[in-house]
Amino acid sequence: MAEQAMWYVVHTYSGYENKVAQNLETIVANRRLQDLIHEVKVPVMMEPEIKDGKERMVERKIFPGYVLVKMVMTDESWYIVRNCRGVTGFVGPSSKPVPLSQAEVDKLGVETVAEPTVDYEVGDNVEINAGPLEGFVGLVEEIDMEHRKVRVKVSMFGRETPAELELDQVKPL
Repeated sequence: MAEQAMWYVVHTYSGYENKVAQNLETIVANRRLQDLIHEVKVPVMMEPEIKDGKERMVERKIFPGYVLVKMVMTDESWYIVRNCRGVTGFVGPSSKPVPLSQAEVDKLGVETVAEPTVDYEVGDNVEINAGPLEGFVGLVEEIDMEHRKVRVKVSMFGRETPAELELDQVKPL
């Protein structure tokens, strides 16, 4: 297949975004259509919410009523997505699907950014190069790539003190 997979925007019933994404992923898995429909995403962001005097992070949909689908547009893939329960149609003139441009994909942050690389690992000694502990040396206890954090045990005033820092706030010794 010479065609390249592109991102398309699918309109759904409000509140059905996650259900549509789940249904599409199930159909793709059951019919083995991974070569036609590559990814299905419901763009969300985490927002702080204060309720009962407590702040917590809540997931909010960036585009309510829309799901993004990376697929190779064929009659079969169009039919499967268009006839999925909860889908009202593709976004485009007269329901003719129009793929997102690369600039739009970049702006929306749809495609995941590569994991950051770090040149230290658990058990290494590192120097803290930013923040209130700048200049201190510590031992790496944990590296959390998902949240881009590193937990370092710093020796201060004769005590071991744990500190959670951004990945770029430490450098190997």
